[in-house]
Amino acid sequence: MIELRDIRKCYKQGGNEIRALDGVDISIAKGEFVAIMGPSGSGKSTLLNVLGALDKPDSGTYHLENDEIASMDDDASSDLRNRRIGFVFQSFHLLPRLTVLENVLLPQRYAAQEDPAAEARARELLERVGLSHRIDHLPGELSGGQLQRAAIVRALLNQPALLLADEPTGNLDSKSATDVLALLAELHSKGQTMVLVTHDPNIAAQAQRTIHLKDGKVAEVVNA
Repeated sequence: MIELRDIRKCYKQGGNEIRALDGVDISIAKGEFVAIMGPSGSGKSTLLNVLGALDKPDSGTYHLENDEIASMDDDASSDLRNRRIGFVFQSFHLLPRLTVLENVLLPQRYAAQEDPAAEARARELLERVGLSHRIDHLPGELSGGQLQRAAIVRALLNQPALLLADEPTGNLDSKSATDVLALLAELHSKGQTMVLVTHDPNIAAQAQRTIHLKDGKVAEVVNA
């Protein structure tokens, strides 16, 4: 489903060139759950940005379901992100003046064509994650675990081919983190393809494979 070949990305910092990604090759099968680990500066965030079509590599190829992503223009990349990639962030990124339901429906605001079934799907997903009683509440009235569950539902609204999670339990207490990880495991069991960036080996151990990055390269791949 995902093929990255010889992905390279460099940044200029002062007079220095930083090789954030230096010839990365990765294949991910449909329905697979993959964790990405590595020390600070290893290239984890850059790799996630490339996978999410938020950033373009300087060279190399990235195929998602047979479409070549790295060469897409900005409009095509934006459309791809909205239709086929879901994002879950450490900081939730819910808009404080919108209700939970309105936040979940945000991806539909940017869709090229409105899906008449989107609200019904949003309500069903919110009920599935135990938030049906919070549907009209504002984010400030929710716990951290509830905020992250709402963010995951938003990421799933457009039924993405790929779900990307960046330290999704980083701001949560242990109970909420356990609940969120159980939800991600349930999604994977139902066929969702997921890539999760984490610094916690206990969280990475729940994935089928862990890809370790170092200095912009794949240093090791560990199977569960």
